[in-house]
Amino acid sequence: MRNFPGLLTKGLSFSLLCAFLLSVTQHAMAQAMPDIGFDSVGRGAPIADARDYEIVGPVNFFGFEAVAAQNGEVPDNVEPLPIDIFTTTDFYKDMDYWMDPRYWRCNSGFALEAQGGAYPGPNMGGDNPPLTAAWGFCDRDYPRESMVSPYEFDTAQEHYEALMAETQSRGGPTKHTYATVPGDISGRYFWDEGGPGGLQGTWYGMMVNQIPTVLSFLTPEYQKRVVQEAYHQSRGQSQWPSQYCWPEGFMRRWHFASTLMQNHTIIVTPDIFEILAGVARNFITQVHFGREFNTEGAIPRLGQDVPRWYGETVGFWDEDVVISWTSNIQPWMAHSQFEFSNKMQTVEIYTPVRDDSGAITALNHESIFYDSEALSEPVRIVRNLRRVSDISEGDPYSYIECVQTIFTQNGIATPMNPGDTYEAYVPDMFGRPWAEIWEKYHEEGMEAPQDEVDIFSF
Repeated sequence: MRNFPGLLTKGLSFSLLCAFLLSVTQHAMAQAMPDIGFDSVGRGAPIADARDYEIVGPVNFFGFEAVAAQNGEVPDNVEPLPIDIFTTTDFYKDMDYWMDPRYWRCNSGFALEAQGGAYPGPNMGGDNPPLTAAWGFCDRDYPRESMVSPYEFDTAQEHYEALMAETQSRGGPTKHTYATVPGDISGRYFWDEGGPGGLQGTWYGMMVNQIPTVLSFLTPEYQKRVVQEAYHQSRGQSQWPSQYCWPEGFMRRWHFASTLMQNHTIIVTPDIFEILAGVARNFITQVHFGREFNTEGAIPRLGQDVPRWYGETVGFWDEDVVISWTSNIQPWMAHSQFEFSNKMQTVEIYTPVRDDSGAITALNHESIFYDSEALSEPVRIVRNLRRVSDISEGDPYSYIECVQTIFTQNGIATPMNPGDTYEAYVPDMFGRPWAEIWEKYHEEGMEAPQDEVDIFSF
């Protein structure tokens, strides 16, 4: 449990988490898209493959088990590579192997965290870790076509403008007043679709996909960054932002560990659509209606020419559907996922799901991610938020304060007690602080290729 205390310090209840995880099934649930009543150029496309997916593994905790072989054994009908992420002394030199699942012993990104001792549960590292690390199932994977965008747009701006034109052709966008705004959207929503593929059924939890499938839609520089993180996490050298009370970053909104155990609070007015969520940190999204981005600079923005942790967002109504465009995002990482640059932008569609009486039962959230620096092509995440109560009912949002109890000591995340003293190393917080720590303490003798981008040009 080397790193798990970092989760507990953020207010995440261990017993509650265990109870939830044991209550869900072992399969990732396929996503259902709402029927929007017409064929759209850029929203509502079905998921490419509607099958259920099993976790890749090897994960053996919280009641889930997906271990093909362990403690030095190799699965039947699998020929191991001469070197892999657990035996290498310089992953930078192994580029020819990165796209082979066997280089990862068919581990998912999430499973590599577990291999490094990040979570409670039986030891997956074997008698002589990392050399004896366990294998996952090489015949399991989440289809790439269900991860990449199904739409023919190269940029978020093109996508957003096409949706605007489509809405205009249908008589919109809708100009709501306080008398007409669909205020029944305001309420509390819970993300609990079941299955460990995110744990709520999206691929972004990195439990149901082989690592090469994820690498396939990243640019070479960002592939290298994924490999770097995977190597260090598999050796118990994780550098999670939440461990040190660093910001969680924009894309953690889509990960179960940061938004699972508390309802999303949504408030709707004619001028703004606001979502408040959080477990490890607080996430706020404000969609501004009737405003336009300043597109004269390098990055479209609303305010000053300074990246924001959660970006800035404009949008419009199509009757009761919210269509938004987010830009001006601070580059960061989401551990076991992939890093993103300041070119990250999203188009997001929030579609109410109503029953036969017209009452809202859920909110479908379709997100398409564009990042010309990190992504070789856009990707999509679809999830459904189940309506729990009206805004006037249920527990109010609990604001999260991060109290740091873990500090980096010689490059290792180390719990500290009140009264302890330590020598601090302060990395550049607007660069890649996690990588700076790895390279300083854990990559002596490795030959990292020169970065193709200037990581300090944010």
